[in-house]
This record gives sequence, structure tokens and C-alpha cells, in this order.
Amino acid sequence: MAKYQLSHLEELEAESIFVLREVAAQFENPVLLFSGGKDSIVCYHLARKAFFPANVPFPLMHVDTGHNFDELYQFRDELMEETNGRLVIASVQKSIDEGKVVEEKGINASRNKLQTTTLLDGIEEHKFDCAIGGARRDEEKARAKERFFSHRDDFGQWDPKNQRPELWNLFNGKKHFGEHFRVFPISNWTEMDIWQYILKENIKIPSLYFSHQRDCFVRDGVVMAKTDFIQTKPNEEIKQMQVRFRTIGDATCTGATISDADSLDKIIEEVAASRVTERGGRADDKRSEAAMEDRKKEGYF
Repeated sequence: MAKYQLSHLEELEAESIFVLREVAAQFENPVLLFSGGKDSIVCYHLARKAFFPANVPFPLMHVDTGHNFDELYQFRDELMEETNGRLVIASVQKSIDEGKVVEEKGINASRNKLQTTTLLDGIEEHKFDCAIGGARRDEEKARAKERFFSHRDDFGQWDPKNQRPELWNLFNGKKHFGEHFRVFPISNWTEMDIWQYILKENIKIPSLYFSHQRDCFVRDGVVMAKTDFIQTKPNEEIKQMQVRFRTIGDATCTGATISDADSLDKIIEEVAASRVTERGGRADDKRSEAAMEDRKKEGYF
């Protein structure tokens, strides 16, 4: 009898589904953090497979800066309707209105960092004891330090030097009152794995990921989409460019890529040839050498 050999995508899928089922078994009130980007879309797809034919047993939460692309909001709402998903929206604008955070001013102002307070408030308000995220270890060096089950103290903070061992895929979700976990089921995936899986599973993604014409300008070597949320400098020329986005976040800090990749096959070819990480165009990561790690220690995603 021939022995069936799993492909590398099937192995990754099986590992992620195992982690998601462990979350359902160990935690009372988990939530899936959903940005509308490709990684959170894949996490949601995996969760739907993990618990099929039942609905996903936990809600999704979008930490909304209010400065996202219109295409993302449309995609998010259509996906929830099509899949009977339960969506919780944590609003950065609400945090600003309540005086919990102060909005940045000036040319380089962004709401991206303000998401930390909104995220922690959302977890506290809904009493979530586990937040599932779509972070991958190949994205950024701070994320490479994360375990699958990443403990957060009662202030929502992360201590990378005090993480629990995960030998033989044994995950320890024990915690004290007020603490919670962040769980990253696609930790071992790469950007290429994500795109190949999206192609294999025929997963819907926002049109922003495909090449399209858009009003853009260049700032500090990064192509930025012109939106109502961004002030341009007098020397920044706005012109139509053929671009796509490799990562999607707050429009004020998400760079575009000059590209003619208008299909999944072309995107995969482009990613294979690229020598720049997908977060290479994220302005928020460029604010300091340890920007991401500092924010994670404060309670960020």
C-alpha cells in the first residue's frame, strides 16, 4: 500500500489547524484579530476548515484606525456576510474621542501606533483571554522571537526573555487572572507559502493586492498612495502609477510596490524574485531600529 506524502503546504495547514483547535480547547473566550490583510484572511480560512461544518466558534476583531483603504472595508464586510462571521470593531477614532490617545500631527502623522491602546481596550472590554494573530516569523526580526503561544501579562505586555518552551508542539496556555495570550498559528509560514496557499485554495483577497492604477507620490524612497489622510509636501509630485500592495495596513504608513502583477501567478513570480521583505515599505517600521519590538512589548500585535 502506497504511503501518502503530505506536501509542504499540507503540512503547514495541518500544523496551523492543530494550533487553532488547541486554542478552542484551552481558552474560554478567544478572538481572531482580523486586519483584512492576506495573513489574517488565511488564518480565518484555516479556522473555517478547522471547525467545519460548524461556524468558527470565536469572533473576529478588526482594530480599525479609520484610515484604511476603502477597498479593504468593502472586502471585510462582504467576507463577513458571505461566511456568517461575527465581527467586533475596535475603533481608534473612539480612543481618540475618549481622550485615551492623542493623535499625531504633521506631515508624517499616523494612527498606526495608537492601535495598541485600542487593541488592549478591546481585549479588556470583551474579556478575551486569547487573541489569534496572523504574524509570521519571516516578516520582521521581532516577530521571529514569538512562540506559537505568546504570553501577555495583565498590562498586555510581552517579555521575549521569559517565554515558555514549546517542545513537541506542547502548548501551555495557563495564565493568571487578567493575563491573556497571543497565538500565531501561521508562525512557520513564509510570504511565498501564503501566496501559494491562496492560489491552491482559491481564497478571495482584496483587489489592493493586484496591480492597478492609482494616484501616488514618493516619500523617502517609498511609493505612497495619495489619500485624504496624508498631507503631501510641496516637492512631492502626485501622479498615476501602476502599483500593488504586498502588505495592507493604515494607509498613512503602507507603501505600494511598482508592479504589473495582476494575477496570483504573477504575484508569486514577483515575490520569488524580490530581495526586499514585504514590510520594507512600511513607514512605521522605519521609525527606529527596534520599532516593532518596542511596540510589541507595549502590547501591540
